Amino acid sequence: MATHHVIQAAMQSAVDGGVFPGAQLAVRLHGELQCVVVAGRLSSVPSGLPVLPTTVYDLASLTKPLVTATSLLLLVQRAKVALGAPVQEVLVELEGTSIGQATVRELLTHRSGLPGWRPFYERLADGKQPVTHHVLKLIRDEPLIYRRGERSVYSDLGFMLLGFLVERLSGMALDHWCEDAIVRPLGADPMMFCPTAGRAKLDVVRTMIDVSRIAPSEQDEWRNRLLCGEVHDENAAALGGVAGHAGLFGTAESVLAISGAWLRGYHGRESILDGDLVRQFTTRQEYADRSSWALGWDTPSAPSSSGSSFSEGSFGHLGYTRTSLWIDPLCELEVVLLSNRVHPSRKNEKIKVFRPYIHDLVYREFVSA
Repeated sequence: MATHHVIQAAMQSAVDGGVFPGAQLAVRLHGELQCVVVAGRLSSVPSGLPVLPTTVYDLASLTKPLVTATSLLLLVQRAKVALGAPVQEVLVELEGTSIGQATVRELLTHRSGLPGWRPFYERLADGKQPVTHHVLKLIRDEPLIYRRGERSVYSDLGFMLLGFLVERLSGMALDHWCEDAIVRPLGADPMMFCPTAGRAKLDVVRTMIDVSRIAPSEQDEWRNRLLCGEVHDENAAALGGVAGHAGLFGTAESVLAISGAWLRGYHGRESILDGDLVRQFTTRQEYADRSSWALGWDTPSAPSSSGSSFSEGSFGHLGYTRTSLWIDPLCELEVVLLSNRVHPSRKNEKIKVFRPYIHDLVYREFVSA
């Protein structure tokens, strides 16, 4: 109980110091939930309702490991694709291009040659209609900024392609596949794309999430409104809110439902994810540029958002809205931090100091104690 109070005090101090309006922190050790700590309010302008364990956050780039990397592991596991396969074998629109020759592995490790980001949303429609074909053409025509495989450059564009790849291989829209192959088997509810849009789907009717349960993000200049239940990332919004690089919403406990499948698989326990593939996906790739990337996951670097205590074998990921997930398989520790530090403006960077601090504190209180 004393440990819980220490973590609660640190979270409240972050709220008081303007790190974020509010946040959730979930900690699990050896498969046992230790705490779900909440602090602050959903919004600061105007002052919103208190954050609850059921508050839903825009997970931003946590979409990459939780949906895209998880999906590709499942598809490799089912022999639908190989990590060494060029993407043009599936995305035939890319045939004969430099990016079409990039392999699934190169895209997962951010070594495809693509730039990190481009404002494609400025050249697309208003975000109300799917524009997959247009985006594929834009990526196809985008000049590579370095020779494929030469180094790592974190790339949203690469994960957009991987999202399209999952759709082609599965024969389903990415959000449908995510619900069928990941969320329902793992009981990772609530976790979804487009949380304020209910959808009748085969034998399932998904209930809309009440907007009062969702933490708002930014007062967006492009859309000219406060975003709440709409993905913060502009390119994902232009894709209808569903993309391989961003768009997922959920709670800290729903994130743990997926991270737990990775950790169980890592240790060869019962999981929907094959253990050998989990260890392959979560191991830092050995390249001359000493990149910290595994396959769809990051690993600790110096300095690291995971702090200084997580082992070298740890893996995790960050999200632009200042969400994070770090997993240490050595001590079986999972830590999820969800916040909306971009509210009301993305200019707030205080969490860069707080994040390693809170991970070191969690490690000290739960592992080292």
